[in-house]
Amino acid sequence: MAVTILTSESESTPAGARADGARLWLRSDELLTSTGWEMKPEGVCRGDVCVPLPPAQAATLLSERDGATWLDMAGFAEFIGQTYAHDAATESWYFGPGPEERRGQFDLLDAPDFELPDLEGRKHRLSDYRGKKVLLALWASW
Repeated sequence: MAVTILTSESESTPAGARADGARLWLRSDELLTSTGWEMKPEGVCRGDVCVPLPPAQAATLLSERDGATWLDMAGFAEFIGQTYAHDAATESWYFGPGPEERRGQFDLLDAPDFELPDLEGRKHRLSDYRGKKVLLALWASW
């Protein structure tokens, strides 16, 4: 089954992605287009932010096979404190903003903006209700 990767910026279906239970292995050459992260000599980088992998983490998060370097993206997300979710039934993975992106959001105590449909399918953005009281009712089956 094909793996779908969702981020706040994109949706991709990398051909080489391999899901293995709670692990998502991505080839280094597909990492940038799928997640915004890339492998560099100084570590795993996104823009100006580079995360060096200490030997203990590199041993579990990196794999060399088929002539390529693979990264366990779910394990890396856990290592850096990035939010992620996995739906095994559809092999869909969502990677939220990393800690470097969320850092400033909590200074203002504003909830991050998002968009959801109502029961009639009309889209509503949280930012449309700024300055008004909003009640969010959430439910999950797990």
